[in-house]
Amino acid sequence: MTRAELADAINEHVWRTTGIRRDLDAHAIARYERGVVRWPNADYRRAMNDILGASDAELGFVASRRRQPDEGQPDSTLAVNLFSPFGPSADPTALVTFSGFEGSRPARVGNSEITAIRVATQAAAETENLHGGGSSAIVIASRELTRFAPWVHSSVSAKLRRSLFEAVGNLSSVVGYTAFDAGEFLNADRCFQFALWCADSAGSWDLRASALADMARRSAFVGDPDSALSLIELAQVRSDRLAFTVRAMLSAMRAQYLASLGRSGEVVGEVARADELFAARTPDCDPPWMCFYDTAEHLGSTGKALALAAEALGSIDVAAPRLRYAIDMHGSEYLRSRTFSEIRLAALTMKLGDPREAAALGCEAVEHSRALKSARIAAELRGLAAVANTHRRIADVGELWAMIAATAPRRRAK
Repeated sequence: MTRAELADAINEHVWRTTGIRRDLDAHAIARYERGVVRWPNADYRRAMNDILGASDAELGFVASRRRQPDEGQPDSTLAVNLFSPFGPSADPTALVTFSGFEGSRPARVGNSEITAIRVATQAAAETENLHGGGSSAIVIASRELTRFAPWVHSSVSAKLRRSLFEAVGNLSSVVGYTAFDAGEFLNADRCFQFALWCADSAGSWDLRASALADMARRSAFVGDPDSALSLIELAQVRSDRLAFTVRAMLSAMRAQYLASLGRSGEVVGEVARADELFAARTPDCDPPWMCFYDTAEHLGSTGKALALAAEALGSIDVAAPRLRYAIDMHGSEYLRSRTFSEIRLAALTMKLGDPREAAALGCEAVEHSRALKSARIAAELRGLAAVANTHRRIADVGELWAMIAATAPRRRAK
């Protein structure tokens, strides 16, 4: 249920029960969510109690005489709404209603429905990680999002509202990432925007940060690291609200974009900060969508940042060990992540190390890439070929170059 829909339902309830016409709107609902208004009038409270199936306490309403001195401030859980790019009456559900699929919604969402969304999300993520976004993953994931996105308009208790929006937002992020990996950037953008709206509606700082991080990855991939850095720094606003794993991921990404912008002197310090945050994490307390960010992923992400800065820093060893550990530690279910690290280690070694060793690493990466339908992997391989071009007279390197030319020919992005 959107803010506008809730406002209409409250007005109807008040008219039906009191005979009084009210004109509550989405802006007023937003003020209730942010805690600007902590004790709506009795008619509005009764309407919300009935419509949402929740008590005043569950809705966060506190009578003026019962407030503590600091309770005049907006509720910290919902303060994320203050940073929303969406108007109070916005409803971007149509962004993720893909043609060819039919979506419907239950009258009321409970725990079982939220579990169904999470199960679908996990299945979509596993397929995408193992086979790439250009595989059947994108069709399956898009169908699931079209099915579940309308559920945010279903009736749901106040206790489960955040869980519903986080679950749907997480699914939208996965579908967006699948589209991004397939090179379908416009679809990816729409999904990331919808995920951000879900985070705003849920009052979820962690989901907001993750959605902005996905947007940053997309900006960096198309050659705009400056926008990527801005998005990451926006995601870091009120980082005290974020899980340590989320904060570690954001710092690792910030290091990558600093390196891409030529600010190599800042990269090592940012990676050290990411390491400290990662060491402080408590995985059991992480939001479910952060399950991918384990030790292997952290080493691969920070290794990528250091690899981008390695030439300026004058040392292959600042990055190579991390990438090697990431390759060794990635499980079989994260084939694409391991292949990324293999390509990056090969490119780094080709630039600053032994070209023959780099060729061996690169050939292994090409073999692994054959199981993946990923526009991003193909782009990374073409980047490796460009680096290898200098050493093509070496037989092993020439063989690698030819393998990449056959495996990842240049294509126009969709």
